[in-house]
Amino acid sequence: MKRIINILTVGCLLLITSCEKPLEIDPKGVLNESQINTPEDAEKFVIAAYSSLGNDEINRPFSLWQYGDMRSDDAYKGGRDPGDGQEFHFMETFGNTIPDLWPLDGIWFHLYVGVRRANEGLRILNNFTTEEYPELAARKAELRFIRGHYYFELKRLFNRIPYMDENTPPEEYKNIINVEFSSDELWNKIAEDFEFAVDHLPQEQPEVGRADQIAAYAYLAKTRLYQSYTQNNSYQVTGVDHTKLQAVIAAADKVLASGHGLETDYAHNFLPAPYENGPESIFAVQFSTDDGTTNGRLNFGDMLTVPQGLGCCDFKKASQNLANAYRTDANGVPLLDTYNDQNINFGTDNTDPRLDHTVAHPGISWKYDPNLIFEESWSRTPEIYGYFNSLKENVHPEDLINEGPFYGNTKTRVIIRYAEVILMKAEALIELGRHDEALPLINEIRERAAASTSLLVDGNGAPLANYVVENYQPGVNIDWTQENARKALRFERRLELALEGERFFDLVRWGVAEEVLNGYFNVEQSRKEYLQGAMFG
Repeated sequence: MKRIINILTVGCLLLITSCEKPLEIDPKGVLNESQINTPEDAEKFVIAAYSSLGNDEINRPFSLWQYGDMRSDDAYKGGRDPGDGQEFHFMETFGNTIPDLWPLDGIWFHLYVGVRRANEGLRILNNFTTEEYPELAARKAELRFIRGHYYFELKRLFNRIPYMDENTPPEEYKNIINVEFSSDELWNKIAEDFEFAVDHLPQEQPEVGRADQIAAYAYLAKTRLYQSYTQNNSYQVTGVDHTKLQAVIAAADKVLASGHGLETDYAHNFLPAPYENGPESIFAVQFSTDDGTTNGRLNFGDMLTVPQGLGCCDFKKASQNLANAYRTDANGVPLLDTYNDQNINFGTDNTDPRLDHTVAHPGISWKYDPNLIFEESWSRTPEIYGYFNSLKENVHPEDLINEGPFYGNTKTRVIIRYAEVILMKAEALIELGRHDEALPLINEIRERAAASTSLLVDGNGAPLANYVVENYQPGVNIDWTQENARKALRFERRLELALEGERFFDLVRWGVAEEVLNGYFNVEQSRKEYLQGAMFG
């Protein structure tokens, strides 16, 4: 069995003692660069960089649900009322979002902490030779992968950002401006980290949790895909770079030819052990319990999303719009243009099974337990935010761990999974005018969705809904033009990745955020009074 990398070690395990005068003694528990003499010491700085991947907390989650889901048409803020986490309400409605709003300032700070740890580790590793430290090249590649991850998140959150590498003295960080590099230059720097990782990482790692070559290829594909869409200062798409799209396909092909693949059942992506780190997981953050700490290395970032009926605090409520998107027509394909004309009827409508893997609603079993039914009473303030909850990041009550008033879990947080790589390649092909080649890729995702119903049953084994999903068949249930293929791909990406922190960023990179979100608000304001006055742009 593979060993899981111990991310509890954060580079501060060497206790420094001496006989010097008290004021000259280095602080205990602190390891600085000048004290690194052995590869064993240097390794702790690599682990410190990994550790940052799990160093988020409830108000600034690295799962990005507040930034990618709540700010889109996929989710409402939730909680007690708009005043509960008021700053989240400002973000959701795009009002009063000043630069130093603490959820924005906080995620900026935490991501740059990760950048600095990666840079410190790289600076230290530069003092060793391969003879002294045989894993040197791979460890540098891991640190550059981690740094690339943090800069990728910073770039899509804030666009123009200060860029510092291992050659930037830490005391100079505060002097680095955010307009030194253009948007395209920043994407190139991020891509360079993943390219280095591709060239120096093994295809598989002996410890679960470490980045490998396949993860680097996946992230490289994602970086080049974002970079492919050139935009003006108003985030309107002004062109699509075909050379970058070709790079997306080349990197994605490396992932698709690896030992990874789709889970046989969509549900397996969102369940704890023994399903964690399965074939679809390309890169994931590891959490733990019973590890010598008080409550374990828990997923703090998603604690607020637990339904009130199971603990606290009923944030991240799936939207009516998202639920409606899972309706299918008599031919088993999405209602691409009319899905939101009426609200879904869970008892009679044809639906995509991914609905009940993603959106909890009254009457459905919670996390596939037919003896545990999601009830209306589980919602904290349904008169404001409705009765839906987010399922993917949540767990069965048996797997919850109490942390004060909140409840965490140790299920891995998947950063990139195989299905997304398939969709990235399909998107690149469509934008290149090769939409016929994209069709089987999208249908591969749909075939897996159609086959993911075995856990969606009641206590008698009967299906929870009328699940009807079919492949796209040109000339039968769709006219497969480039325009319709693009529409189908974007819709499929929403259905597949809903509530995984991607939606808002997709809308922005496609240049359609204003159109989609204001259309969403125009309808939702008649459904949710608290959204009155909400407007994007």
